[in-house]
Amino acid sequence: MQNERTIAIVDDNEAARDSLAALLRSAGHTVKTFKSGQDFLAADLAIFGCAVVDILMPGLNGLEVLRHVASSEFALPIVIVTGHGDIPLAVKALRAGAVDFIEKPYTDKTILASVQLAMDVEGGKVQGETSARHIRERASQLTERERQVFDHLVSGLSNKGIAAKLGISPRTVEIHRARVMQKIRARNLAELVRMAMASKLDLRTDLAPL
Repeated sequence: MQNERTIAIVDDNEAARDSLAALLRSAGHTVKTFKSGQDFLAADLAIFGCAVVDILMPGLNGLEVLRHVASSEFALPIVIVTGHGDIPLAVKALRAGAVDFIEKPYTDKTILASVQLAMDVEGGKVQGETSARHIRERASQLTERERQVFDHLVSGLSNKGIAAKLGISPRTVEIHRARVMQKIRARNLAELVRMAMASKLDLRTDLAPL
């Protein structure tokens, strides 16, 4: 039986809203959709178990919606949906308290797992992926170049951006990125950033504030 609390979908793209709503309803969830951050924030947030929010929207973007919710009385778990070029914003959102971020295009399995994670957070069922000590031990096994790639990844730089910073090819970055993920045991970039924050590994602050 699914959690009875409603899932909010906030996206200015009607087709994307409707498609995700249909998927979540088919999985047994109750869903309410919003075409803007302003409309969502004007609703009764108390009815929601979590929200799936697109990062780039006219008016309030996903990060601004997240900040508004964080400053309210509602501890509402939020999943951020992002395009490939929006990763720096998505990392900022994760640092600001988002439960997860998902890159487009995503699979049904990926979005359903992320929503379940958010619902579990709301229900108090989630524990950390692993201890901070274990994460730091894994990070200590990275080579110097892998640690450089790690630092830039968790700052939100793309493979091309990291390649430009380090003076190596994007393909080489991809190889190092795969090794970083394997050694840290992170399933995706969002989990890698969460692990970095949980273990208090230094996160770069190269990104301009929003």
